[in-house]
Amino acid sequence: MKPLLKSALYGLYTRRLLRQVQRGPLPRHVALILDGNRRFARLHGLESPQVGHQMGAEKLDELLAWCDELAIPVVTVWALSMDNLSRRPEELGELIEVIESKLQALAQAQRRHRSPRSIHALGRLEMLPDSLRSMIADAETSTAHLGPLRLNIALGYDGREEITQAVKNLLLEQAEKEESLRDVADKLTSQEIARWLYCNGDPDPDLIIRTSGELRLSGFLLWQSAYSELYFCDTLWPAFRKVDFLRALRSYQQRERRFGT
Repeated sequence: MKPLLKSALYGLYTRRLLRQVQRGPLPRHVALILDGNRRFARLHGLESPQVGHQMGAEKLDELLAWCDELAIPVVTVWALSMDNLSRRPEELGELIEVIESKLQALAQAQRRHRSPRSIHALGRLEMLPDSLRSMIADAETSTAHLGPLRLNIALGYDGREEITQAVKNLLLEQAEKEESLRDVADKLTSQEIARWLYCNGDPDPDLIIRTSGELRLSGFLLWQSAYSELYFCDTLWPAFRKVDFLRALRSYQQRERRFGT
């Protein structure tokens, strides 16, 4: 098929799918595992994984534009796991450099955006390099007054660690009140634990999308994903298209959400 004809058909199909999705219920919170940057770089013979990471960072702008078009208020993306922090120093340094540059660009863009989002980082931020923590602080501070739309970026994130830290913080709070462990245990509720989670105040994700063909969450939003709809896409993140996103939303709309019943 000729490229121009293929492009025209793709555009026609995408617009049709968009109209279909706009008629159905839309998620309040979409979360994505941005997977496949390194594989994309290898598959396309790119000079280094950093190029794949850079292309993945640029794809985030498109994702936010699609979410803005559909008025999806909360978007959470997993950009750096705790496991990623153990990569070779050279590759980790390149990845951190891409993330820092993207955070700065996102913060600047939100201040000029017609529908801006406040930026929030989730994870064990104290384990990140000083330069990245400084960039996170700048991005959060400069967009704190924006909203109510939100962009959460998981950095140095691990789902088990999030729950562990939440319980630790809850116990420390009660210890300061000189509560006994028995009293704490007697009064402990899931709502109390949730109060200490990174995404406290946000609705739990209605839809979680993972790119690259992996069929697991790898610990992403373990607590919050209890009733999330899951969508796994074979496409590597840098190649993720609007039509892929719309298909995920269509799949979400076609499901009957039972919330455990």
